[in-house]
Amino acid sequence: MGVAESSPRFADSVPVSRRDALIEAVLDCVAEGGPQAATVRAIAARAGATPGLIRHHFASKEALVAAAFGALMARMLDASVARLPPPETTPARLRLAAFLRAALRPPAMSGRNLLLWAAFLQMTRADERMRAAHHDGYLTFRNRLAGLISAALHEEGRPVTAETVRRHAIACSAVIDGLWLQASVLPAADRAEIGETGCAAVTAILDLDLSDNRAA
Repeated sequence: MGVAESSPRFADSVPVSRRDALIEAVLDCVAEGGPQAATVRAIAARAGATPGLIRHHFASKEALVAAAFGALMARMLDASVARLPPPETTPARLRLAAFLRAALRPPAMSGRNLLLWAAFLQMTRADERMRAAHHDGYLTFRNRLAGLISAALHEEGRPVTAETVRRHAIACSAVIDGLWLQASVLPAADRAEIGETGCAAVTAILDLDLSDNRAA
């Protein structure tokens, strides 16, 4: 997916709240023209609303933009979680591998998501709300990853402390972030092995085989 792609359209059968429409409008405005394009008038026009509706749902335009940043990060995490196989029938190490691969392929990984993330990230320098949104999104992702790591290690009979799992999650999250950044701007043909590269790197960090053909 390229940086100029449009956002996913909501299905006709799914009701879209005014609040959600405003958030989606911010994402569209920023994706197309950068942070400066997300004016109150442009957001309202894109959402099919009046400027006063922003204040009805959010304390300010800045609060709305921070909510859009949070929604972007939550959407990318949800895309990875949605591809997790059921725990009842899947070894924990393979659930971890599935999460890693999903985080490094569309829809979690895309040029549009990278463009939005970079635009929002530069705003964290001047806005505490944006810093808080980024911090919360990072911790939510890292904690989900930590849970998968902990389950995989315990399944292998390797009990570890919460501090060890936290450090593993920080390191593995850094690997995912770096690959995600690089792959998001690569042509589709060059992305093929990114997910496997991520699994290989996490295998080295955890000393844990994440392949699905491991001998029993």
